[in-house]
Amino acid sequence: MATVTNKEKNPKQLPLLDKPEKVALLEPSFKDPAFAGNKNLPIHRWVPWIAGFSSEFVKGVLRQNLLHEGTVLDPFSGVGTTLVEAVLHGHKAIGFEINPYAKLACDTKLKAYLVDTKQFSQLIKNFESFYSSKVLSGYSPKSSMPSGFKTRGEFYSPDVLKKVLILQDFINSVADSGIKNVFRLAFASTMVQYSNYSYEPSLGQRISSGKSEILDFDIEKVVVKKLNEMLQDILWYREHLPEKKVEAKIYNKSFFGNSELKANAVDLIITSPPYLNNYHYNRNTRPQLYWLGCVQNTQDMKKLEEANFGKYWQTVRDGKDIKLDFALPNTDLEAKLDELKETRKDKGLYGGRGWTNYAAVYFNDCYKFCSIMKKILKPGGKAFVVIGNSILQGIFIPTDVYLGKIAEKTGLELTRIEVVRKARIGNSIINSEFRFGNGNGNGQHTLYEAIVEITKPKVSRKTC
Repeated sequence: MATVTNKEKNPKQLPLLDKPEKVALLEPSFKDPAFAGNKNLPIHRWVPWIAGFSSEFVKGVLRQNLLHEGTVLDPFSGVGTTLVEAVLHGHKAIGFEINPYAKLACDTKLKAYLVDTKQFSQLIKNFESFYSSKVLSGYSPKSSMPSGFKTRGEFYSPDVLKKVLILQDFINSVADSGIKNVFRLAFASTMVQYSNYSYEPSLGQRISSGKSEILDFDIEKVVVKKLNEMLQDILWYREHLPEKKVEAKIYNKSFFGNSELKANAVDLIITSPPYLNNYHYNRNTRPQLYWLGCVQNTQDMKKLEEANFGKYWQTVRDGKDIKLDFALPNTDLEAKLDELKETRKDKGLYGGRGWTNYAAVYFNDCYKFCSIMKKILKPGGKAFVVIGNSILQGIFIPTDVYLGKIAEKTGLELTRIEVVRKARIGNSIINSEFRFGNGNGNGQHTLYEAIVEITKPKVSRKTC
């Protein structure tokens, strides 16, 4: 097995975290990309993110594919796992993320090394004193619930709401913007925990899933625990950064139509675009978006929906028929979409036609995505895309395979596809009994997760 040691000579050898003696270049498989692995890791544990992937997966890709200082891109940054690992490994990091809450998480993590830890520690103590005194008194909070935030049931019970507003009053008093953002993130990452809503995995009322409402809660205990974790993580982050200055930029905008990236500028892409499962990332972060002041009304939310990769079924189901913007010879993609369109016609918008529009938009965005990758990757540069397959109206759709074929269509090379999770739990099966092979008894209809490895040829070739 080929290996590299820290002593090998090169233009700028990067430090290797945890100081391993050797790093394998040809491991037989990828690390598990599931985000669950981040829950107890410094910095990564700050924000739970259902659509994220693990830092161990990112570390493995970086160590095998980018041994010298380079530029790492994540076009769908989420809460910043790729970006944080890139700077920890001495690389320049660039990200795009349309969700303002997720973008705040990325920014706050990446800039955490700048936080004055002594001041931060004192402010945690100040918050404890402030909170305790206000809760025990007849204090009337100055903050209020966001006026545009509407829910079917009470999001916070009255006693909990008052405590949340006391927390907001303190956060608003913090003068240092960096520390203030850490406090904001501590609240945003815990706020659903003491609400009358929960993730199942989509955001919904607790009573709808058989859970009782939360009438009161010790918010101080949870938030202070989170803040102290963040304080320790900031110290860890400083110790492990290879450079004093972090080169990282996160844009709160779509990757499509960007003017920030030049041709042949990116060494490595590690990302995971939204899956073809209609999981509503923006709606599921409505509480955070409203309470953080990122959105004010439904029109603001609609703008986020329209900017989403692949759109949503709800936004394209009742429009005119949407066709593929490209041909994909030697595949059954078009036939698959035709089959989908013919299903459940009696259901109207809820039948196959609406879902065909949704799938067509998704694959059109896959084509745009690959076309941009072809432009911005350096010759020989690689992209590692974590993606799950889908089942719509009972029809199996191998999204990973189609993505690889689309990449080849744009002039990229499909290096390999590796299924890393053979049984993925999700709510992406629409109007179907197929789950883990139960639909047909032969195991073909199963939700899985794959990594698609794509390479830009060193010598350009004509597209199909």
